[in-house]
Amino acid sequence: MNFLFEKYQGAGNDFIILDDRKESFPDHDYNLVKNICDRHYGIGADGLILLRASKRSDFKMLYFNANGRLGSLCGNGSRCLFAFAKKYQIIDNQGTFETSDGIIKGSVTSDDLICIEMGDVLKIEKMDSAIFMDTGSPHHVEFVDQLSSVDVKSQGAAIRYGAPYFETGSNINFVEKVNENEFNIRTYERGVEDETLACGTGAVAAAISAHFSKLTTLNFLNINALGGSLQVSFTQNLGQYKNIKLTGPAVFVFSGNLNT
Repeated sequence: MNFLFEKYQGAGNDFIILDDRKESFPDHDYNLVKNICDRHYGIGADGLILLRASKRSDFKMLYFNANGRLGSLCGNGSRCLFAFAKKYQIIDNQGTFETSDGIIKGSVTSDDLICIEMGDVLKIEKMDSAIFMDTGSPHHVEFVDQLSSVDVKSQGAAIRYGAPYFETGSNINFVEKVNENEFNIRTYERGVEDETLACGTGAVAAAISAHFSKLTTLNFLNINALGGSLQVSFTQNLGQYKNIKLTGPAVFVFSGNLNT
C-alpha cells in the first residue's frame, strides 16, 4: 500500500504524520510502525501520528511511540498534528482534537507558534529525590546542579525500568534551574527508550515541578530542551494545577510516499 506522509518537528521532537481519515493505515501492525520510525531502516522519527475523523471534535489523534506501540499523550506531537491540520484546512487558527487524554484545544499564536491547552494536574507525588506526576503521560522529574554531566540514557533507563515503575515505566526528566523563569531539561522517553531532543509533556512536568518545589514563584516558564525552547503556563490553587498551556514551534520538515 502507498501512503502520503509529512514529517514535522517540535523543538527537535520529530514525528511522521499521515492523514488517515479513511482509516486505511494498518494501525494493528506494530512492527510496521516500528520499522517506519527506525532511523536506519525507515523514515526515522520519535513517533508516528495518524489524523483521523472524530465525532466529538475537529479531528482525532492516534499516536504511536517509536517502538510501534500506542502511546499516551504526546505534547509536541499534538502541536505538530495541529499545525498539519491547519495546513490542510481541517481547522483554522483554533480547533479541538481528540487524544488519549481527552479533548484538547489548540491555537496558533500571533508569532506562529502552536499552543495547546492540556489537562489538569491534580495529584503530585513527592519522592526522596524526585517528583512524579501525570501530564497526559507519566513523568519522573529530578532537579540536578549540572545537567551537562548527566548520562541521560543510562541513568534514565535505570530509573524507567526500576522501582516503582518497572515494566509500565515512566518518562524520566533531569532539570536544571537557570533563573527564576528559565529551566533546562533533558528527557529519557519511554517508548523511544532513549533521550529525545525535547518532550512536551515533560516540559510541562518540569515547569509544574519547579513551582511545586518552590524553585520559582512564576507561572509562566521557559523550558529549554536540547532541540529548542518551550513555554509553559498554568494557574495553581491548593496544590492543583489547571489552565495548563504548552507553546512552541511546530515545523514542517519534508513529505514523501510510504510504500508498505
